[in-house]
Amino acid sequence: MRKLLVGVIATALVLVGGWFAAAYVAPTLTAGASGSSARVPSTPTCPAVSPVTIGTIVVPAGPVAGFCQPELVMAAHIMNAARDQGIGTHTQAVGVMTAIGESGLRNLDYGDAAGPDSRGLFQQRDNGAWGTLADRMDPYTAATHFFDKLTTIDGWQTMDPSTLAHAVQVNADPGYYAQYWDAAQTIVGALSG
Repeated sequence: MRKLLVGVIATALVLVGGWFAAAYVAPTLTAGASGSSARVPSTPTCPAVSPVTIGTIVVPAGPVAGFCQPELVMAAHIMNAARDQGIGTHTQAVGVMTAIGESGLRNLDYGDAAGPDSRGLFQQRDNGAWGTLADRMDPYTAATHFFDKLTTIDGWQTMDPSTLAHAVQVNADPGYYAQYWDAAQTIVGALSG
């Protein structure tokens, strides 16, 4: 009887897991530029809002690459910080890609298990390298600190985007950010035009 009960529970878990994968995971997987699977947000229905201007960037309601205006505003702050440092659209996209991977382009006021003191778009740690909590929570300032470090890395102009993001963020997987590259390029292209 016990083996039968364990078998029934195991079968139920497999079925529920399969349903979850089909309903929630599979729709968020797409083939990336490198041919690997990449998680991207599903296409949301964005609220009908008027465009807003962040610096010189006009931000639409969206969706753009699966993101609505609140997240696109964060991308605009990243782009403005890079532009103010004389950094072109390729490296702006590296910043947007990194913030997608770290926070989903949301200005998070909490960390995670890997960094409980991490905050902001880039989940920057409270270690003195990224400024004060106010700096880390200000999208433009956080992006400025991100690009300040990025431009100190030898070969940053020609480095693979995910490897470059990893060199700045020092996360566990150098290839982690690659899955967000296409979305970042789409966002930067849409907001640059």
